[in-house]
Amino acid sequence: MKCIKGAILVACLAGACFGNELKFDESKFELKSVQVGGVELKFRAYEGIVYVAKPVSEYEVLNFYVPEGKFSDQRTAIFMPNAIGGYMPAMPSKPEIQNKKPNATLEALLRGYVVASVGARGRTLKDSENFIGKAPAAIVDLKAAVRYLKFNDKFMPGDANKIISNGTSAGGAMSALLGVSAGAKEYEPYLKELGAARADDQIYAASIYCPVTNLEHQDEAYEWMFGDLDKFERIDFSGLDAASFNDRSKKPQMVTGELNATQKELSRELKAKFPAYLNSLNLKDAKGHMLSLDENGEGSFKEYINALLSRAFTATKSSDKNTLTPKFITLDTQGCQLGYTFEFEDFIASLKRAKAPVAFDGLTLENPENDLFGDSKTPTKHFTKFAKEQSGGEMAEAGVIKMMNAMNYTANKKAAKFYRIRQGTSDTDLALAVPAMLALSLKNVGKEVDFEAVWGQGHGGDYDLDELFAWIKRVVER
Repeated sequence: MKCIKGAILVACLAGACFGNELKFDESKFELKSVQVGGVELKFRAYEGIVYVAKPVSEYEVLNFYVPEGKFSDQRTAIFMPNAIGGYMPAMPSKPEIQNKKPNATLEALLRGYVVASVGARGRTLKDSENFIGKAPAAIVDLKAAVRYLKFNDKFMPGDANKIISNGTSAGGAMSALLGVSAGAKEYEPYLKELGAARADDQIYAASIYCPVTNLEHQDEAYEWMFGDLDKFERIDFSGLDAASFNDRSKKPQMVTGELNATQKELSRELKAKFPAYLNSLNLKDAKGHMLSLDENGEGSFKEYINALLSRAFTATKSSDKNTLTPKFITLDTQGCQLGYTFEFEDFIASLKRAKAPVAFDGLTLENPENDLFGDSKTPTKHFTKFAKEQSGGEMAEAGVIKMMNAMNYTANKKAAKFYRIRQGTSDTDLALAVPAMLALSLKNVGKEVDFEAVWGQGHGGDYDLDELFAWIKRVVER
């Protein structure tokens, strides 16, 4: 089976795959089963489906899984996870038990959903001469996969008009972008070059964990939240290839340090830039009140973030009475309702920043995001005016930068209607302000957004699958 798929891919890479190759073949499956809690789940596995007519990489494949008994059901929603992390190349996931629990792909099958797990190119990928996974490759691949499902909707189980994407970190950013950017003309030349199916790329809903999006303003948001922290502690993923990055058994090195005088000054400059950007978004809360910041970074938006944090702790404490209450949190007993309050600065002081300035657009082009914005010949580029002016170096194309940021498409009329966004309160890889701005921007244009911070959760996703699939059930039934 693997040899046959390899031969097909070689032929496609040689340019022999055209329209007919994009037609789903319902006969090419393997019947598989997984034992979960004493129950045997049987499903059809269509693995390694090449979803474009002219692929440039072996990563441009999807795995399609159908629970037995659902093959003739074309009304079932399609769960579409990606395994993208660090904007690295990622193969599609498989239904597995991980850490003694079903992963999201397996959990979806157990709940009767069809699954289309998608692989995509990433920033480190090269052919014999050129880089082939730089921006916007990952989102182009995900869009092409959606178009494949739409193109074959009549021949495949599941309802391609009810696709729910899911991703974490960079994969969360891509899930968000997939949700908001349907039909955007900027992507068309890239899709055409790959021989994407002639169909639309609109999805129904997007599940988003800790999205590393809005990269043009990540540095400003990061310093606004963590600028008072001088000590940093981070995991060093540099030098890892795609296989090592996605290998959970690998243990990257932990790097610790303290900001020097130059870094502290950079932090102050970036922090001072954030209020102007935040205010330019004209964000409003659920009651229609404008959320803003003054030049010192104080204001209603900060109060909104503080309320998110407080609500996260209150929810956790309510569900688990054994949760320890940090010293900086006090019980508020005013009126008839119990709640917990604390000062934003006290909470931040309890953390360690994960990144030194400049956190995302590195001045020496050293960060993963610099690597993302390179081109076929150039490994790394800047993507913010601030970093380029500080250090020189080449700037990525404005159009490419735009295509990687979900914030640029939230008002798109073809954007998905439903979004679920989760961000851990202990996540210092990115600022809580970033997913908050995304959620508010979506709400302000009429989208239905389920957004919460999760107390004590670090940078990661798929940690609340019961809640995730309860949300999916609700929005699918709408």
